[in-house]
Formats: sequence, C-alpha cells, structure tokens
Amino acid sequence: MSENSSLNIDNLIIYLLLIALPVFLFFVSFMLGRYPVAPIDVIKTILSPIFPSLAVSPQLNSIVFTIRLPRIIAALLVGACLSLAGASFQGIFKNPLVSPDLLGVSAGAGFGAAIAILANAGNALIQLSAFIFGIVSVSITYIISKSYKAGGILLLVLSGTAVSAFFNALISGTKFMADPYDKLPQITYWLMGSLSAVNFNKLSMIIIPLLIGVTVIMILRWHLNVLSMGDEEAQSLGLDPGKLRLIVIVACTLVTSAAVSISGIIGWIGLVVPHMTRIIVGPNHKILLPASLSIGASFLLLIDNISRTFISIEIPIGILTAIIGVPIFLYLLRRGYSEWN
Repeated sequence: MSENSSLNIDNLIIYLLLIALPVFLFFVSFMLGRYPVAPIDVIKTILSPIFPSLAVSPQLNSIVFTIRLPRIIAALLVGACLSLAGASFQGIFKNPLVSPDLLGVSAGAGFGAAIAILANAGNALIQLSAFIFGIVSVSITYIISKSYKAGGILLLVLSGTAVSAFFNALISGTKFMADPYDKLPQITYWLMGSLSAVNFNKLSMIIIPLLIGVTVIMILRWHLNVLSMGDEEAQSLGLDPGKLRLIVIVACTLVTSAAVSISGIIGWIGLVVPHMTRIIVGPNHKILLPASLSIGASFLLLIDNISRTFISIEIPIGILTAIIGVPIFLYLLRRGYSEWN
C-alpha cells in the first residue's frame, strides 16, 4: 500500500470519527441525569412520534423531549459556534492565543443580560438584550479602530481590549446596584454560564443568526488560508483582506453573540478546541473549521453532562470549562505551538 493511500485511509478514519463522536454523545446524553433513562427507553421515546405503537409514559416523554433534548441541542450548537468563531479569529488575526471574545462580544453580552435582569425583564428580553449588546460592543470596537489613520489588526485588538474592560466595568456597576438577595445572584449565575434554563423557545431565537454566521464562515473558509498568510499575499491573489476580515468578524460576532445570549459566558471553548483540532487535522481551514464544529460541539456537550451529573448540585459550565480547559490548553500549547503557521 502506498504512502498516499495510507494517509487517505487515516484521514477517512478521522473524518468518520468526527461525525460519529457528536452523534454518540447526543444519544448517551439522554441517559444521563438525576433520572437515569435506559438506552432502550431512549430509543423508544425518540421513535414514538414516528411510530405511535411505541407507547411511553408521559413522564419519560417529558424528560427526553422537554428537558434533555433542548439542552443537548443547545450544548451542541453553543460549543460548535464558539469553536468555529475561535478557529476563524485565530486565522484572520494570525495569532493562536485569540478567542471569540477578543473584540468584546462576551463582555457586551454580559452587560446586556445584567441590565435586563436588573430591569426585571423576562427571559426572552434578557436573551435579546445580551445578543444586541454583544453586537453593539464589537461594533464600537471596530468603529474605534477605524477612527485612527494607522488602523490595523493591532489597533483592532487593542480597541477590543479597551471595550471589553469598559463593559466589564459596567457589569461591575450593575452588580453593585443590584439587590444582593435577588438580582445579584441571578446576574452572577448568568455570567458563570449555564444551559439549565434552555428551552425550544430560546433556541428558536438564535437559529437564524447562527445559520447566517456559520454559513458565511463555511463559505469563506477557503479564503482564510490565504488571509492567515498575510495581507500582502491575499492582495497578490486578488482578495481584499480588509473587506474579507470584516465579513468574517461580522459572521463570528453573530454566532458568538447568539451563543452567549443563550448560555451565558463560557470561556476556553473557543481557545482550546481550535488548538486541539489543529493538532488532529492540521492548519488547513478547509478541514479545520468543519472539524472545529464537531469537536467543539462534542466537548461542550461532554462538559455539560459532567456539570449536571458530577455532584447533586449543578456546576455552572463556565467553571468547568476553565478547570478542564486550562490544563488541556497548556498541554496542547506545549505540543503544538511550534507547528502553528
């Protein structure tokens, strides 16, 4: 067998595993929780709408379809989108330490949610406020960076740092004004990240921005390889690096803001998973971005399963992603940093 054939077989195995992993975790997640569900009951419940003869109890139907299904879908979507945005940002900014909240989207979304909670808004308005302020914060970052004649990538990053600090200060001010027995715990818990309150109504609010953002990024993934090599290389091939970078930033902001609005602030997914994926499939964005979707979705679903089953009290996801993500990131950095290009 030739070396090329061996490589093709290895790649095929990797691609099959990337497809099978989230599907496997999707099914297993239905069985986990304070009310364990047997595999055969999961299969019967999932198939019961198609085959009415597979009668299941109302309690089991509620557990699978009302409680666990929306949460599982949310974990898959949020993990996939944060990983996709992180991989895209690392490519366009040519920096392996970049994450989706680089330009202030998480801080802006956090402030939007905090101010809505302080105003005693309902769940839908809290989610909408987080989504809008996430987009507003990135818009402010971009406007600031373009207000200087010497605008460039470095200035955009510095503007993002400043805007993030500003919105974090506003979050602190909101927490200072909040009722310490009612609103403050609610704001704090939202900022730590959780999927415990997800339902299909919340999911329906983010589907359109997620689809738009993911579609744009996947279409442009062919150009990110060129953009990651530098603006001069991109211009020599007939691409407008400034315009292309703006489109990717807008798309990443859409998916990140939508994801954060439903889950709260979940760190490290958009930083760790792209590194992990790059070591597995390489730096080619044509393969890297779809693989990041799969691994990111699987990673966050696994973390969410741990958060709701590890102890009797549910652990906020943001805490677990940091505890688990930091050592993984340090290991991946030690192994793969020299291979970054």
